[in-house]
Amino acid sequence: MDFTFTEEQQVAVEAARAVFSDVAPDGAPSPALTPGAVAEDIDRQLWHELARTDLLGLTLSPDHGGAGLDPIALCLVLRESAKVLARVPLLESCAVAMAIERYGDRTLAAELLPRAGRGELILTVGANGRSGHDPAELAVSARPYGSGDEAGEGETDGSAGGSGWVLDGVQSAVPWAQAADWIAVPAHTAGGHPVLALVPRTRDGVTLADQVSTNGERLAEVRLDAVRVEARELIDAAGCWDWLRSLLTTGTCALALGLGERVLAMTAEYTGKREQFGFPVATFQAVAVQAADRYIDLRAMEATLWQAAWRISTDTGGPLPAAGDVAVAKIWASDGVRRVVQTAQHLHGGFGADTDYPLHRYHAWAKQIELSLGPAAAHEEALGDLLAAHPLG
Repeated sequence: MDFTFTEEQQVAVEAARAVFSDVAPDGAPSPALTPGAVAEDIDRQLWHELARTDLLGLTLSPDHGGAGLDPIALCLVLRESAKVLARVPLLESCAVAMAIERYGDRTLAAELLPRAGRGELILTVGANGRSGHDPAELAVSARPYGSGDEAGEGETDGSAGGSGWVLDGVQSAVPWAQAADWIAVPAHTAGGHPVLALVPRTRDGVTLADQVSTNGERLAEVRLDAVRVEARELIDAAGCWDWLRSLLTTGTCALALGLGERVLAMTAEYTGKREQFGFPVATFQAVAVQAADRYIDLRAMEATLWQAAWRISTDTGGPLPAAGDVAVAKIWASDGVRRVVQTAQHLHGGFGADTDYPLHRYHAWAKQIELSLGPAAAHEEALGDLLAAHPLG
């Protein structure tokens, strides 16, 4: 087997490194010193630069002006973005665009995707539901309406016959919803079928309430009150929401890996210069062992990430569904990124808490990623359920 990345994927990494090399992790106010969001808007300059270098259209097909690469390439770019704490909805916008191209209406895709690839249009997604604990699709209901049936009487669980749908519910902690042009909203029909609605932010009945993440990014509670969407704006294809959710989760694991790698590099640099008793502290066995343990964490995070991304990219079968590989990636990313930043804080001593030093920013981002992924124990339980349903051997 050949586990190396393709030439196109490696070119994407080099392009991403060139773009992110000019981004300062401390370019926004510190979340530790800011009572609200650290910024009211995304990093527009960086967003335009990503568009200029075709990184926003990396995973779109050439028909829509993209490079036609796969989720592995997106994860490679996301890993680089996390190293500089890039304040852009790169994961959300690219993931929603991929879902639209893969499952959505062709005419809507032709209208939205070229603009998304050029950075003219921003997409985001509500994946946390009302509280972050229950499946996101259960937080919003979708009911069809027909001509002259504005109240939804006589609705069924099937297609709306081209008439449209009505959405009611709430999605909490939607990343950068205030800056987005379209919001992908998972919902459920009367029969419990998951669907994905594409809602313009300015559509009647959509209201946003400000929220702030642990790392100081601006989020929003998106409330939908009898919001109407056209039939083509709702994707009811089987597996669409599950696929998008897996892609978002895998992309978050890529962010965890990139952040962890940068934090470990910062730790190695600091301990290599900091001296005690006339020697760099990196030469002390207790320090070296802790750093080595975190290196092992990162390698496990990397291996499980690429396995999950490969399953999503290729739809390759296996003894377990792709959800099993995603669960394993989440287990390592959630626990691993926490251990890496905790060890880094410990080995940096007081510098780890100094707001003039960037490590505390990485700690806040790592905590946000950990909270987004959820506890490893929950993923272990999900993996156990999959193993029980698909016995190995």
